[in-house]
Amino acid sequence: MTVVMDPASSADRAPRRHLLDRAGLPRALAWGYLGVLVFMIGDGVESGYLSPYLLDEGLSKQQVALLFSVYGVTASVAAWFSGALCDLWGPRRVMTLGLGIWVVLQIALLLFALPTTDFPLLLISYGLRGLGYPLFAYGFLIWVTAVTPRRRLGSAVGWFWFAFTGGLPTLGSLVASFAVPRIGAYGTLWLALGLVAAGGAITLLLVREPTGRRRLAPAGERPLATLIGSLAIVWRRPRIGIGAVVRAINTAPQFGFLVFLPVFFTETLGFTLSEWLRLLSAMFATNIFFNLVFGVVGDRIGWQRTVAWCGGVGCAVTTLLLHYGTVAAGDDFPMAVVLVSLFGATLAGYVPLSALMPSLAPDHKGQAMSALNLGAGASTFLGPALVGLLLGPLGVEGLMWVFAALYLTSAFLTAFLRLPAPEEGTDC
Repeated sequence: MTVVMDPASSADRAPRRHLLDRAGLPRALAWGYLGVLVFMIGDGVESGYLSPYLLDEGLSKQQVALLFSVYGVTASVAAWFSGALCDLWGPRRVMTLGLGIWVVLQIALLLFALPTTDFPLLLISYGLRGLGYPLFAYGFLIWVTAVTPRRRLGSAVGWFWFAFTGGLPTLGSLVASFAVPRIGAYGTLWLALGLVAAGGAITLLLVREPTGRRRLAPAGERPLATLIGSLAIVWRRPRIGIGAVVRAINTAPQFGFLVFLPVFFTETLGFTLSEWLRLLSAMFATNIFFNLVFGVVGDRIGWQRTVAWCGGVGCAVTTLLLHYGTVAAGDDFPMAVVLVSLFGATLAGYVPLSALMPSLAPDHKGQAMSALNLGAGASTFLGPALVGLLLGPLGVEGLMWVFAALYLTSAFLTAFLRLPAPEEGTDC
């Protein structure tokens, strides 16, 4: 007897996409995004006031600068090796390590280093604490890239950067602005510890997705080969090396701006310091929103095209607009808000690079992300170094043209980041 299937009943049994999936946020990792947001709020609490607090506690400007430099170096090292360690141990274990480092060294900072203002102890506790947040946050980013199908990966990493930058520095600084007047600078650092611990617990206790529990490297690959591979992949696969250069260009001008734009806006254009800080907040708030927008756009029109045109060409245009527009308008605050917001928006055009890089090396996603994070770490030094070398001879106008040229260069380099064609039948 022939049985006729009811097509309507078959359609009724077809799984419906969850609201989170439709928004581009992997449902299996949803708690992890919330955990990263809370963790990064805790990590970002100190960003707006730690330096003056340490100066008030008796440290010299040179000691504070050295302390922050050590922190930056250790954070860059952790960002670089986060991918290789995920290949070796799995993202969940790497995130656990990052959380443990942050919590233990923050307790040491609060109980021993700060009360005595012992500088060697501060270097050890705070300086080495820089290893913590990249292992936790970038470990989760690699987990996202390992789990999410290629067709939705741009949106998924857009949500990651929304959570990351929403916490550091945006909501973290906001929390500090309310907490410091009420419980003091020292008490606020204890609050930061609680937020970081809560964010870590949310992610590690509530995310049950199994991929993060196992190593990502191919079976049989030795640990030493995995670690060396995080370096060798840059020249073993030239497109990965090019992607690392594009990532370095992405935020190098941003870090350079933080060196000279405060003086340019206050002393040359005539804004007050409070107005400049509000402009900086507007830039990052816009960037947070457009991290989501360009994640979705990248999935629709292509990651490579989004990075090249919305990121590279867009940032080149808005960098020049930021200079010439503010010079022409003077201390016109509403116009300055528009101009800094345009730059913040186009800066988010590079978000799909976090989806593009691991897809260029699907068998070594962790190593590819290590190269991407290496570029991110290099940008923290590249931008200020260019300012130190070129601001004197070229001035602000010439430096803005250099940064615009770098962005156009990144757009050209992105043309070489072509994805391999997806295999038939794969979920890409």
